[in-house]
Amino acid sequence: MPAPRDLPPLNALRAFEATARLASVSRAARELHVTHGAVSRQIRVLEEALGQPLFARQGRGLALTAPGQRLRDGAGAAFEQLRDTWQRLAGAEQERPFVLGCPGSLLARWVIPRLDPLGRDLPSLKLHLSAQETPFEPALPGLDAALLLAEPPWPQDWRVRELATEHIGPVLSPRCPLAGRLSGQPARALVGEPLLHTSSRPQAWPQWATANGIAPQELVHGQGFEHLYYLLEAAVAGLGVAIAPMQLVADDLSSGRLIAPWGFAPTQGRWILAASRRSQDERIDALAAWLREALG
Repeated sequence: MPAPRDLPPLNALRAFEATARLASVSRAARELHVTHGAVSRQIRVLEEALGQPLFARQGRGLALTAPGQRLRDGAGAAFEQLRDTWQRLAGAEQERPFVLGCPGSLLARWVIPRLDPLGRDLPSLKLHLSAQETPFEPALPGLDAALLLAEPPWPQDWRVRELATEHIGPVLSPRCPLAGRLSGQPARALVGEPLLHTSSRPQAWPQWATANGIAPQELVHGQGFEHLYYLLEAAVAGLGVAIAPMQLVADDLSSGRLIAPWGFAPTQGRWILAASRRSQDERIDALAAWLREALG
């Protein structure tokens, strides 16, 4: 007779997989709707059954041991495949909402104005939008994908679909008092002018200056804003010159609410659609293709 196919304790394996994926016993406990102690006990059960430690203390956090890394990869792939198979058998994959995470500025200035054509082109995609201002966790908990404007490298747990290269440039309202004086002047005319800026993109002005042969330290920062959305609204209101990604101000340029006298320069930034490397949701590729075309 064939030998039995031994499996690890499955409840313990589920607790371990969640802890390894989320890098936290507490977050795993919340996801599994159990206590912190219950998750810790299940991990101990697994370590005793295996005869090897799976985690090691690293400061105030946890680090996977070499056996833990191997088990994480195997268990993660197995659970993801099981979830995917179950959803497909239950007919839920195309019925449940697709949760897309997005920074608030991208959501307000680019995604929401395009929801109508997106809905017409991908009618089966029931999109649920989730605004997030803090950095996205590598595991992207609660999200099917995240639309981001960022620079590599990406977390190794992500599968990234690159959509477009970021281009940035100075913009201002034609009603801004500076517009007439700066019209027709070279980019260096901005040296000495108090420039609007945002703490969420501190590298934007220095990148633009370097691309235009201007030493970043020559620029003068004026009024600052916490988020890019507020920065661009200030520019539209005529409060000064802001720095912006081209795609986020395309509608304002077309309507004449903003002008870009010095054009836009490419950066190392990319528009990306990021998802868990384990995800097999076919809707991600369909959405990525639509976004790539929309971003031009």
